[in-house]
Amino acid sequence: MTQETKYTEDNIRSLDWKEHIRMRPGMYIGKLGDGSSADDGIYILVKEVLDNSIDEYVMGAGKTIEISIQGSKVTVRDYGRGIPLGKVVDVVSKM
Repeated sequence: MTQETKYTEDNIRSLDWKEHIRMRPGMYIGKLGDGSSADDGIYILVKEVLDNSIDEYVMGAGKTIEISIQGSKVTVRDYGRGIPLGKVVDVVSKM
């Protein structure tokens, strides 16, 4: 016989925004993988960084974009405007 499970409000767990991102990053960056597939989340993140660098370049805020790939490490350096110092905490710590 199959045992019936009781589903009530007590079965629902609400996560705060930081905990939610830590537990379910795939919802934000796509598939979590080992980098062997083109749709792995790491490539989505690298593409986003490159897109931002290209936007800065196209708007005339940067003259160079440097991309370095060494093994499994990718470094992107642009010479754009960056984030104004007064807003760094807001930009990097709030969803």
